[in-house]
Amino acid sequence: MRCAALRLLLSLLAVLAVGCGGPGPGPLLAVGASSDPVNRLLANVYAAGLRYYGTAAEVAVSDDPLAALDAGKVSVTAGFTGRLLQRFNPGSTARSAEQVYRAMVGSLPEGVAAGDYAVAAEDKAALAVTEATATMWDSRDLAALVQRCSQITVGAPTGASPPAQVGDCVLRTPREFGTPAMLFDALKAGVVTAAWTTTAQTGLPGGVVVLVDRKPTLIPAQNVVALYRRNEMGQLQLRAINEIAGVLDTASLVEMMERVKSGADPRAVAEEWSAANPLGR
Repeated sequence: MRCAALRLLLSLLAVLAVGCGGPGPGPLLAVGASSDPVNRLLANVYAAGLRYYGTAAEVAVSDDPLAALDAGKVSVTAGFTGRLLQRFNPGSTARSAEQVYRAMVGSLPEGVAAGDYAVAAEDKAALAVTEATATMWDSRDLAALVQRCSQITVGAPTGASPPAQVGDCVLRTPREFGTPAMLFDALKAGVVTAAWTTTAQTGLPGGVVVLVDRKPTLIPAQNVVALYRRNEMGQLQLRAINEIAGVLDTASLVEMMERVKSGADPRAVAEEWSAANPLGR
Protein backbone atom coordinates (compact mmCIF):
# COMPACT_ATOMS: atom_id res chain seq x y z
CA MET A 1 0.00 0.00 0.00
CA ARG A 2 2.82 2.39 0.97
CA CYS A 3 4.74 1.56 -2.23
CA ALA A 4 1.65 2.13 -4.38
CA ALA A 5 1.08 5.53 -2.72
CA LEU A 6 4.73 6.46 -3.32
CA ARG A 7 4.52 5.52 -7.00
CA LEU A 8 1.37 7.59 -7.40
CA LEU A 9 3.06 10.56 -5.70
CA LEU A 10 6.10 10.30 -7.96
CA SER A 11 3.85 10.13 -11.01
CA LEU A 12 1.97 13.26 -9.90
CA LEU A 13 5.22 15.11 -9.21
CA ALA A 14 6.45 14.18 -12.69
CA VAL A 15 3.29 15.58 -14.27
CA LEU A 16 3.62 18.79 -12.22
CA ALA A 17 7.23 19.12 -13.30
CA VAL A 18 6.21 19.01 -16.95
CA GLY A 19 3.53 21.62 -16.38
CA CYS A 20 6.02 23.93 -14.63
CA GLY A 21 8.67 23.60 -17.30
CA GLY A 22 10.65 20.97 -15.40
CA PRO A 23 12.45 18.06 -16.98
CA GLY A 24 9.49 15.66 -16.54
CA PRO A 25 9.72 11.88 -16.37
CA GLY A 26 11.78 11.49 -19.52
CA PRO A 27 11.06 11.28 -23.26
CA LEU A 28 7.49 10.69 -24.34
CA LEU A 29 6.93 7.00 -25.02
CA ALA A 30 4.62 6.25 -27.95
CA VAL A 31 2.21 3.31 -27.72
CA GLY A 32 1.10 2.32 -31.20
CA ALA A 33 -2.53 1.63 -32.10
CA SER A 34 -4.65 1.21 -35.20
CA SER A 35 -7.97 2.94 -35.76
CA ASP A 36 -9.79 -0.21 -34.62
CA PRO A 37 -11.65 0.65 -31.38
CA VAL A 38 -10.51 -2.48 -29.55
CA ASN A 39 -6.87 -1.97 -30.51
CA ARG A 40 -7.02 1.68 -29.44
CA LEU A 41 -8.53 0.61 -26.13
CA LEU A 42 -5.74 -1.92 -25.50
CA ALA A 43 -3.10 0.67 -26.38
CA ASN A 44 -4.65 3.07 -23.89
CA VAL A 45 -4.72 0.37 -21.20
CA TYR A 46 -0.98 -0.16 -21.58
CA ALA A 47 -0.33 3.60 -21.80
CA ALA A 48 -2.26 4.05 -18.54
CA GLY A 49 -0.15 1.35 -16.88
CA LEU A 50 3.05 3.00 -18.04
CA ARG A 51 1.90 6.36 -16.73
CA TYR A 52 1.05 4.72 -13.40
CA TYR A 53 4.72 3.86 -13.00
CA GLY A 54 5.83 7.36 -13.97
CA THR A 55 6.43 7.08 -17.74
CA ALA A 56 5.07 9.85 -19.98
CA ALA A 57 3.16 7.70 -22.47
CA GLU A 58 0.71 8.62 -25.24
CA VAL A 59 -1.13 6.59 -27.87
CA ALA A 60 -0.06 7.12 -31.49
CA VAL A 61 -2.59 5.94 -34.10
CA SER A 62 -1.31 4.65 -37.44
CA ASP A 63 -2.43 2.41 -40.28
CA ASP A 64 -0.01 -0.35 -39.20
CA PRO A 65 1.25 -0.12 -35.60
CA LEU A 66 3.30 -3.30 -36.02
CA ALA A 67 5.22 -1.75 -38.90
CA ALA A 68 5.63 1.41 -36.82
CA LEU A 69 7.04 -0.70 -33.97
CA ASP A 70 9.46 -2.49 -36.28
CA ALA A 71 10.60 0.89 -37.68
CA GLY A 72 11.10 2.38 -34.22
CA LYS A 73 8.34 4.98 -34.61
CA VAL A 74 6.58 3.62 -31.52
CA SER A 75 8.03 1.73 -28.55
CA VAL A 76 5.06 -0.44 -27.58
CA THR A 77 1.96 -1.82 -29.23
CA ALA A 78 -0.72 -4.26 -28.11
CA GLY A 79 -2.81 -6.97 -29.70
CA PHE A 80 -3.90 -10.59 -29.46
CA THR A 81 -1.46 -13.49 -29.55
CA GLY A 82 -3.14 -15.53 -32.28
CA ARG A 83 -3.55 -12.62 -34.68
CA LEU A 84 0.03 -11.54 -34.11
CA LEU A 85 1.20 -15.10 -34.74
CA GLN A 86 -0.72 -15.18 -38.02
CA ARG A 87 0.91 -11.91 -39.00
CA PHE A 88 4.43 -13.18 -38.42
CA ASN A 89 3.95 -16.92 -39.07
CA PRO A 90 0.70 -17.58 -40.95
CA GLY A 91 1.41 -21.28 -41.31
CA SER A 92 1.53 -21.99 -37.58
CA THR A 93 -0.78 -24.70 -36.26
CA ALA A 94 -0.45 -23.73 -32.58
CA ARG A 95 -3.76 -23.60 -30.70
CA SER A 96 -3.47 -23.52 -26.91
CA ALA A 97 -2.71 -20.23 -25.20
CA GLU A 98 0.81 -21.21 -24.21
CA GLN A 99 1.61 -22.79 -27.58
CA VAL A 100 0.38 -19.75 -29.49
CA TYR A 101 2.34 -17.38 -27.25
CA ARG A 102 5.56 -19.35 -27.58
CA ALA A 103 5.16 -19.64 -31.36
CA MET A 104 4.45 -15.91 -31.58
CA VAL A 105 7.54 -15.02 -29.52
CA GLY A 106 9.64 -17.25 -31.76
CA SER A 107 8.42 -15.50 -34.91
CA LEU A 108 8.89 -11.86 -33.83
CA PRO A 109 11.17 -9.61 -35.89
CA GLU A 110 14.66 -8.93 -34.58
CA GLY A 111 14.62 -6.16 -32.01
CA VAL A 112 11.01 -6.78 -30.95
CA ALA A 113 10.08 -8.63 -27.75
CA ALA A 114 6.83 -9.62 -26.05
CA GLY A 115 5.59 -9.02 -22.55
CA ASP A 116 3.66 -11.64 -20.61
CA TYR A 117 0.32 -12.55 -22.14
CA ALA A 118 -2.89 -11.98 -20.21
CA VAL A 119 -3.98 -15.50 -19.31
CA ALA A 120 -7.46 -14.32 -18.25
CA ALA A 121 -8.10 -11.79 -21.06
CA GLU A 122 -8.95 -13.12 -24.51
CA ASP A 123 -11.02 -12.41 -27.59
CA LYS A 124 -10.74 -15.62 -29.58
CA ALA A 125 -13.02 -16.84 -32.33
CA ALA A 126 -16.00 -18.84 -31.07
CA LEU A 127 -19.02 -20.56 -32.51
CA ALA A 128 -22.53 -19.97 -31.22
CA VAL A 129 -25.66 -22.08 -31.67
CA THR A 130 -29.21 -21.72 -30.45
CA GLU A 131 -30.31 -23.06 -27.08
CA ALA A 132 -32.50 -25.52 -28.97
CA THR A 133 -29.51 -26.87 -30.91
CA ALA A 134 -27.41 -27.23 -27.76
CA THR A 135 -30.28 -29.09 -26.10
CA MET A 136 -30.67 -31.39 -29.10
CA TRP A 137 -26.95 -32.14 -29.01
CA ASP A 138 -27.07 -32.51 -25.21
CA SER A 139 -23.86 -30.51 -25.06
CA ARG A 140 -22.49 -26.97 -24.98
CA ASP A 141 -18.98 -28.07 -25.93
CA LEU A 142 -17.37 -27.20 -29.24
CA ALA A 143 -16.47 -30.87 -29.64
CA ALA A 144 -20.18 -31.60 -30.18
CA LEU A 145 -20.12 -29.44 -33.30
CA VAL A 146 -16.95 -31.12 -34.58
CA GLN A 147 -18.63 -34.51 -34.24
CA ARG A 148 -21.30 -33.27 -36.66
CA CYS A 149 -18.88 -31.51 -39.00
CA SER A 150 -20.50 -32.60 -42.28
CA GLN A 151 -23.92 -31.38 -41.14
CA ILE A 152 -22.85 -27.89 -40.06
CA THR A 153 -23.55 -24.69 -41.97
CA VAL A 154 -21.97 -21.54 -40.59
CA GLY A 155 -22.47 -17.80 -40.88
CA ALA A 156 -20.22 -14.84 -40.15
CA PRO A 157 -20.51 -11.05 -40.19
CA THR A 158 -19.34 -9.44 -43.43
CA GLY A 159 -15.62 -8.73 -43.28
CA ALA A 160 -14.85 -11.25 -40.56
CA SER A 161 -12.00 -13.74 -41.05
CA PRO A 162 -12.89 -16.77 -38.93
CA PRO A 163 -10.77 -19.94 -38.88
CA ALA A 164 -11.25 -22.28 -41.82
CA GLN A 165 -11.39 -25.28 -39.54
CA VAL A 166 -12.10 -26.29 -35.97
CA GLY A 167 -9.80 -29.06 -34.85
CA ASP A 168 -9.97 -31.64 -37.63
CA CYS A 169 -13.28 -30.28 -38.91
CA VAL A 170 -12.87 -28.32 -42.14
CA LEU A 171 -15.94 -26.08 -42.25
CA ARG A 172 -17.83 -24.96 -45.29
CA THR A 173 -17.22 -21.40 -46.43
CA PRO A 174 -19.32 -19.27 -44.08
CA ARG A 175 -22.33 -17.42 -45.40
CA GLU A 176 -21.87 -13.70 -44.81
CA PHE A 177 -24.40 -11.42 -43.17
CA GLY A 178 -24.10 -7.64 -43.07
CA THR A 179 -24.13 -7.22 -39.29
CA PRO A 180 -23.91 -9.45 -36.21
CA ALA A 181 -27.61 -8.75 -35.56
CA MET A 182 -28.51 -10.05 -39.04
CA LEU A 183 -26.29 -13.08 -38.44
CA PHE A 184 -27.98 -14.01 -35.17
CA ASP A 185 -31.42 -13.50 -36.71
CA ALA A 186 -30.42 -16.01 -39.39
CA LEU A 187 -29.13 -18.39 -36.72
CA LYS A 188 -32.42 -18.26 -34.82
CA ALA A 189 -34.36 -18.75 -38.06
CA GLY A 190 -32.37 -21.89 -38.85
CA VAL A 191 -30.71 -20.46 -41.95
CA VAL A 192 -27.34 -21.51 -40.51
CA THR A 193 -26.49 -24.05 -37.82
CA ALA A 194 -23.78 -22.00 -36.13
CA ALA A 195 -22.59 -18.39 -36.10
CA TRP A 196 -19.05 -17.11 -35.75
CA THR A 197 -18.55 -14.70 -32.88
CA THR A 198 -15.76 -14.10 -30.34
CA THR A 199 -15.39 -14.78 -26.64
CA ALA A 200 -15.45 -11.03 -25.93
CA GLN A 201 -18.37 -10.25 -28.25
CA THR A 202 -20.85 -7.86 -26.68
CA GLY A 203 -24.61 -7.83 -27.14
CA LEU A 204 -25.28 -11.52 -27.77
CA PRO A 205 -29.04 -12.08 -28.04
CA GLY A 206 -31.03 -14.32 -25.72
CA GLY A 207 -31.51 -17.93 -26.75
CA VAL A 208 -27.95 -18.18 -28.11
CA VAL A 209 -25.17 -20.32 -26.62
CA VAL A 210 -21.44 -19.84 -27.23
CA LEU A 211 -19.87 -23.29 -27.40
CA VAL A 212 -17.01 -23.87 -24.95
CA ASP A 213 -13.61 -24.77 -26.40
CA ARG A 214 -12.23 -27.21 -23.83
CA LYS A 215 -8.89 -29.01 -23.84
CA PRO A 216 -7.50 -30.08 -26.20
CA THR A 217 -8.05 -26.62 -27.74
CA LEU A 218 -9.73 -26.63 -31.15
CA ILE A 219 -9.50 -22.92 -32.06
CA PRO A 220 -6.25 -20.90 -31.75
CA ALA A 221 -5.97 -18.73 -28.64
CA GLN A 222 -6.23 -14.94 -28.76
CA ASN A 223 -4.86 -13.54 -25.51
CA VAL A 224 -4.01 -9.88 -24.91
CA VAL A 225 -0.29 -9.17 -25.15
CA ALA A 226 2.05 -6.21 -25.59
CA LEU A 227 5.04 -6.08 -27.93
CA TYR A 228 7.87 -3.64 -27.34
CA ARG A 229 11.21 -2.50 -28.71
CA ARG A 230 13.94 -4.62 -27.18
CA ASN A 231 16.55 -2.77 -25.11
CA GLU A 232 14.48 0.43 -25.05
CA MET A 233 12.34 -0.28 -22.00
CA GLY A 234 13.33 0.32 -18.40
CA GLN A 235 12.65 -2.01 -15.50
CA LEU A 236 9.53 -0.16 -14.31
CA GLN A 237 8.18 0.05 -17.86
CA LEU A 238 8.52 -3.70 -18.33
CA ARG A 239 6.98 -4.22 -14.92
CA ALA A 240 3.95 -2.15 -15.94
CA ILE A 241 3.47 -4.17 -19.13
CA ASN A 242 3.73 -7.52 -17.36
CA GLU A 243 1.54 -6.52 -14.41
CA ILE A 244 -1.26 -5.49 -16.76
CA ALA A 245 -1.17 -9.03 -18.15
CA GLY A 246 -1.74 -10.34 -14.63
CA VAL A 247 -4.66 -8.02 -13.83
CA LEU A 248 -6.68 -7.70 -17.04
CA ASP A 249 -9.48 -10.24 -17.63
CA THR A 250 -12.09 -10.84 -20.31
CA ALA A 251 -14.96 -9.45 -18.21
CA SER A 252 -13.12 -6.14 -17.80
CA LEU A 253 -12.23 -6.12 -21.49
CA VAL A 254 -15.87 -6.65 -22.48
CA GLU A 255 -17.07 -3.92 -20.11
CA MET A 256 -14.53 -1.44 -21.47
CA MET A 257 -15.28 -2.40 -25.08
CA GLU A 258 -18.99 -1.80 -24.52
CA ARG A 259 -18.28 1.68 -23.20
CA VAL A 260 -15.95 2.55 -26.08
CA LYS A 261 -18.43 1.28 -28.66
CA SER A 262 -21.05 3.49 -26.99
CA GLY A 263 -18.89 6.55 -27.61
CA ALA A 264 -16.72 6.80 -24.49
CA ASP A 265 -13.14 8.07 -24.88
CA PRO A 266 -10.72 5.06 -24.86
CA ARG A 267 -8.17 6.94 -22.74
CA ALA A 268 -10.74 7.87 -20.10
CA VAL A 269 -12.07 4.30 -20.00
CA ALA A 270 -8.55 2.88 -19.64
CA GLU A 271 -7.64 5.38 -16.93
CA GLU A 272 -10.76 4.50 -14.93
CA TRP A 273 -9.96 0.80 -15.21
CA SER A 274 -6.36 1.46 -14.15
CA ALA A 275 -7.52 3.45 -11.12
CA ALA A 276 -9.89 0.65 -10.10
CA ASN A 277 -7.23 -2.03 -10.64
CA PRO A 278 -3.96 -0.51 -9.38
CA LEU A 279 -0.80 -2.29 -10.37
CA GLY A 280 1.79 -3.55 -7.90
CA ARG A 281 -0.62 -4.90 -5.30
